[in-house]
Amino acid sequence: MVEQLAFTQENKERIQAVENSFGPSGKPLLRPNRFLVGEGRLMKLCRRRTQPKVFYLFNDILVYGSIVLNGRWHKKQQVISLEDIQLEDLEDGVIMKNQWLIRTPRKSFYVAAASAEEKRAWMEHIEDCRSKRLQLASCQPRSTFATTWIPDQASAICMRCSVAFTVNRRRHHCRRCGFVVCNACSKERAIIEHISSKPVRVCRPCLLSLQSEEQQAIQQVEGCSRWDSDGTNYSDQDIRIVSEYKEPSDNESVEDQAPKYWCESQENTLSQYVYFNPEHQNPMVSGL
Repeated sequence: MVEQLAFTQENKERIQAVENSFGPSGKPLLRPNRFLVGEGRLMKLCRRRTQPKVFYLFNDILVYGSIVLNGRWHKKQQVISLEDIQLEDLEDGVIMKNQWLIRTPRKSFYVAAASAEEKRAWMEHIEDCRSKRLQLASCQPRSTFATTWIPDQASAICMRCSVAFTVNRRRHHCRRCGFVVCNACSKERAIIEHISSKPVRVCRPCLLSLQSEEQQAIQQVEGCSRWDSDGTNYSDQDIRIVSEYKEPSDNESVEDQAPKYWCESQENTLSQYVYFNPEHQNPMVSGL
């Protein structure tokens, strides 16, 4: 009982420390029945280059953010429910070794660990916590995820019209297919419900595809009875369809670039809190 109380207090202090590291802009993290499983630094492939990010694994969420002041403070906090996550193991790439893919409904991205052992530990602990959450909530895993963005450096030309990118002709990304496109090929906006409730940038082919899907949905509804077996009337408002929104603005927010020295850390950075001794900083896979 004393050990349990000590763990509860220690866990509370750790979560509070994580919450404080993001400052007033971060979301509250402390809540009943939530505990911190582990933390560490991973390299995240962003649209321009790889950047070191701090990751915190809880029993119900995954939190990550940018690193400032050598790890004392963090910013741009992102919180993902474990029920919304799907992991995909990947072979070593040219840009990143020990990498894997994290899929979520709003955003999918590549991350990499410092070693194969650390990668395996991260993936197994995330999967273990996710499985327990799904079992506890008695819900099915997500089936719709955001596509991954093709990195800027992967293409010197627009992947739709083949025009070359220049200083004045910037790269953009279609939120539906992830292609690198120019502004002229991605002026349209559309609502992609699992990504955002607001219109997001899409390329012309994806807009036409979305419009086709919308038209098919309308025709399907018009061809069916508006009354179900128990007499319920279905109106057009019950159907969530994609709407177009044109906004030729060329302004897009991008993540700040992190200095290279921020990723200077120990080879294995996953610190699992099941272990309290210093020699257990590199956890065994069978820890949970």
